[in-house]
Amino acid sequence: MAVTVVIRYQIDPFKRAQFEQYAKRWLSIIPRCGGDVIGYFMPHEGTNNIALALISFESLGAYEGYRARLRGDTEGMANFGYAEENRIILAEERTFLRKVTQ
Repeated sequence: MAVTVVIRYQIDPFKRAQFEQYAKRWLSIIPRCGGDVIGYFMPHEGTNNIALALISFESLGAYEGYRARLRGDTEGMANFGYAEENRIILAEERTFLRKVTQ
């Protein structure tokens, strides 16, 4: 069963440009590690501190394999370090969803 991971980020609203750079880097890292990036979504109007990412996987097992590959990816680990070092992300939540079909 395919699953989509929705990551809800609470970001520092004064560091939106830095978060956007962080998100852009994932667009090449995630597919290399096995995820299908649906997209990263930045605040535009209204709430200025919430961003989202949607990433699909063939299964929860595929997600687990992706996480293991990500931990071994030099660029991925550097991007995590960039976000932490610059305190861009204040909180992060993950929700796993499946598509409703008939």
